[in-house]
Amino acid sequence: MFISGFTIVRNAIQYDYPVVEAVTSLLPVCNEVIVAVGQSDDQTIELIKGIGSPKIRIVESEWNMKLREGGRVLAIETDKAMESISPQADWAFYIQADEILHEKYAQVVINAMQKYQNDPNVEGLLFNYLHFYGSYDYIGDSRRWYRNEVRIIRPGKGISSYRDAQGFRLKGRRLKVKSSGASIYHYGWVKPPEKQQAKQQDFHKLWHNDEWVKRNIIQSEFFDYSSIDSLALFRGTHPQVMHPRIEMQNWTFDFDPTRKNFGLKTWVLWQFEKLTGIRIGEYKNYRLI
Repeated sequence: MFISGFTIVRNAIQYDYPVVEAVTSLLPVCNEVIVAVGQSDDQTIELIKGIGSPKIRIVESEWNMKLREGGRVLAIETDKAMESISPQADWAFYIQADEILHEKYAQVVINAMQKYQNDPNVEGLLFNYLHFYGSYDYIGDSRRWYRNEVRIIRPGKGISSYRDAQGFRLKGRRLKVKSSGASIYHYGWVKPPEKQQAKQQDFHKLWHNDEWVKRNIIQSEFFDYSSIDSLALFRGTHPQVMHPRIEMQNWTFDFDPTRKNFGLKTWVLWQFEKLTGIRIGEYKNYRLI
């Protein structure tokens, strides 16, 4: 079984993406990892080269910012990375530049790929998500956070990145998937407040024009992490690749998990989900079979 990993990144240093950790977390699972590096304003390509693994193959790219509305450029760049994987790949493992596979799930994921390798009806594998926010001590637990997403697909079947590269589709339809039995740790909302603010001001330009960003994104030196509806304490362990980054945290963020900034309707739906595990009206860009 040959497994290819792939990801895209641009301006990783400028916006403090844990892309080194993301790529490193895939190496024990993959035979190769394709990193499509967009033309950057920092030393992102040197950062990736510095990982020093022979499994990594870098593809240089220039993002077409004319296609930024709706995040379309992200899907196009993801497809470029996917098109560069080895033709012998049985599975392709996609990870974003702020997502990490915990080492405890490495064999779990390999077992799932082996289990469904010869079942053509399974087009992808689904992962649960933990979304860290504000610091490494809290995770989002409200309805604003997506709970699951497809991160492993079968290459060479016409599957392409969907919308803003959050998931995948096969000729416009949702993929038929099985659970991987694993979780992805998402750290996109944990970084120094000044880096988070800079990222927000730049990242929204991948969805909206400059005028929209000027009207809707607060111009500030630091991101305000306090404007969040609900968080829960994280009681697990972080991936080993994240430990050095966690130890270097140089800002503080405290939140009272009992505080819920919900309207009545959202509060009722949230309570129902906590009691039943069912999220009413949940968007699913996949079909669990």
